[in-house]
Amino acid sequence: MVQILIASLLLSIIHASIPNHWLPLIAIGKTEKWTQGEIMRATLITGFAHTLSTVLIGIIVGFFGYKLSSSYEIISGIIAPSILIVLGIIYLVLDLSDKEGFEHNHHHDEFLHKSVKEDFYPLKLVQKKKTKWSLLASMSIGMFFTPCAEIEAYYFQASTIGWAGIWIVSAVYTFVTIGGMLLLVYLGMHGAKHLESHYMEHHEKRITGIVLIAIGLLTYFVKF
Repeated sequence: MVQILIASLLLSIIHASIPNHWLPLIAIGKTEKWTQGEIMRATLITGFAHTLSTVLIGIIVGFFGYKLSSSYEIISGIIAPSILIVLGIIYLVLDLSDKEGFEHNHHHDEFLHKSVKEDFYPLKLVQKKKTKWSLLASMSIGMFFTPCAEIEAYYFQASTIGWAGIWIVSAVYTFVTIGGMLLLVYLGMHGAKHLESHYMEHHEKRITGIVLIAIGLLTYFVKF
């Protein structure tokens, strides 16, 4: 359980730090001349929409993982950590290849060449001066339909200790992601430009891959 908690915390911190989770909110808020309170509320709502879809899918993944692990011990000892390691290797390959066709489901690189891309967050709506609620609904829908793949994979591993593992991942992921987004949006609005996000922007896949591989290896060799 300690292992599940630590791993969930690491993955959630990395996830919350990804610039395209909070930079678009600052950009849209400034364009629309929203108040700080309005931007923070928008961050809370869109962050909740994003975590909700991830948690819902994760619970389903965890349920099947739990059912399988209760019948086959090999699931918890070999298959579950192997999935994490393979996924980590895939992320490393994607980072090294740096090709547009191998985009992660969050489309991080697309945002980072132009702050915010029109094809995911609704900047066209901004340009047309749509209402705040239209923008908020569009952003929330976009975030809801882009659940976090690396967390989904970890649900399978967490489910090997039962429902407790599933709920731990859900709680940690939700609070850390939303809390991290709120913090980074707040700092961004107050000109905390010294927060160096360049490396995270261009190597989020590499960091995620290394963490997933490390967690998988830890599961193989270390028993808490």
